[in-house]
Amino acid sequence: MNEALPDVPEVRVVGLPQLTSGFDLVERLDLPMHLKVHGPLEPMGGEQLASLAEAISLKGRGGAGFPFAKKLRSVAETAIKKGIRPVVVVNGSEDEPACRKDTVLINRAPHLILDGALLAAEAMGARTLVVGVTRESTQRSMEAALAERGLSNRRGSAVRARVQRNPVRMVTGAAASLIRSIDGGPAIPPGRKISASQSGVGGAPTLLSNAETFAQLAIAARMGPDRYRNTGLYDEPGTVMLTVSGAVARPMVIEVPTGVPLRYVLQLAGAPPSPQGVLTGGYHGKWLDAATVDEAIVSRNSLDAVGGALGAGAVLPISQQTCPLGESLRVAQWLAEESAGQCGPCYLGLPAAARGLEDILNGGGPAALEAVKQVAKAVKRRGACSHPDGSAMFIESTIKAFTDDLAAHVLGNGCGRPVEGVLPLFEGGQVPTGVPGGQGQQETGPSRQKIYVDWTLCRGHGLCADILPEVFELGADGFPTVAQAQVPRYAEAKAMRAVRRCPALALRIEEDTRSSAPARNNLPVLSQGRGRRALGSGR
Repeated sequence: MNEALPDVPEVRVVGLPQLTSGFDLVERLDLPMHLKVHGPLEPMGGEQLASLAEAISLKGRGGAGFPFAKKLRSVAETAIKKGIRPVVVVNGSEDEPACRKDTVLINRAPHLILDGALLAAEAMGARTLVVGVTRESTQRSMEAALAERGLSNRRGSAVRARVQRNPVRMVTGAAASLIRSIDGGPAIPPGRKISASQSGVGGAPTLLSNAETFAQLAIAARMGPDRYRNTGLYDEPGTVMLTVSGAVARPMVIEVPTGVPLRYVLQLAGAPPSPQGVLTGGYHGKWLDAATVDEAIVSRNSLDAVGGALGAGAVLPISQQTCPLGESLRVAQWLAEESAGQCGPCYLGLPAAARGLEDILNGGGPAALEAVKQVAKAVKRRGACSHPDGSAMFIESTIKAFTDDLAAHVLGNGCGRPVEGVLPLFEGGQVPTGVPGGQGQQETGPSRQKIYVDWTLCRGHGLCADILPEVFELGADGFPTVAQAQVPRYAEAKAMRAVRRCPALALRIEEDTRSSAPARNNLPVLSQGRGRRALGSGR
């Protein structure tokens, strides 16, 4: 079984280092060493900074790949229109078991990230900077970096800066989750899509991007667009940070210029000469089959063109000796466990997709395959965040990439190969919880309560979706899109309120006796039938 990756694995570089400059000299670049290696950084105006980002085609390196210049201009324009100062947020919440590039940068080159963030803050007139992290090592390194610069969260400071630490969970890395936690809420998506550029931290327009993006901005500001563009591809200049793990001899984080063949990166990490497949972009990414790997080069456009994804920069090959469906099932089960438990497509759909994949492995035949396809299709674009979309994409890619293996399981007696567990997950399949400053799993996970819609009574008033958007979303017909759903712990009181205020008395709550969550005494368990009337009389 593959062990969990350390926070800071081996770091390599192809060509001349940019983000990793100085890594050969010291383990961590404190402020004096950072200035010796990179030199000082001159401030820039807002439009000048946006033009720089545009000239180097800088896109977010956290997975979505949104153009940084467009985001910067949107935040600045909204701040001027509303007459309030914007906020800058660095997202260092790297909570996927296969990703370590941002963690490496925060641990070893924190001042390069702060350079980019403070450059943007000064250009827009922002007075608040927050760095979101989830690991003890990244918290220590970034808090030390702020202290080295004399930055603090004290009132009256020119720039109030602080570190926000949240639990290590897949959904914590979502922009909306981080903003919600900064505002004092749980580190899970709010259940509705809001643009941070329009209304982010405290309702202010917020420039939020991941750690590598700000570090790339700082490199480009020092080099200038022309020198920066001398490295890498014409349409995607510069370098990218990749985390390479899976079936490799040396798991590593590697900085490479765009345009480097993916095969060369795999060779550096000691991957099998002929991998059965390579997962690109992490666990919200896509598989490349063996025939396609040789065609791929490291760039967002190239990987998209051959059916892969740059995503969060994770690259994971698997060998010919392991069952790819079994490896993917382990990841699919983990993705299902990572649900925030607040929307049906995620909380109900992802476990159903994982069970369907398991049915295929257990000889479920064509019916099981068709069921997986239908579930994956159903959860997309219906969740409260991007987690169900990314998870569904991973499952669909698994089915598409390993057709021979799939046929052996669907039409025969299986492939006969073991599951080696080469795709890294957290130790024991569990995610660390109870992090200081964040919400523990007991508060953000599901409770033992399920809320049901009685379709014989529901009249589509829509009040349930207003009171409990974490669970209910209205379809095009004005009725709830789910008939039953688990109630998140933090929303138990709101669930009771929704039941009491339903004009048609169409909601009820029951205890889910199959749930592993401990029972709570503060939420009454209602028996079916008479419970509806009792609650309805209390409106």
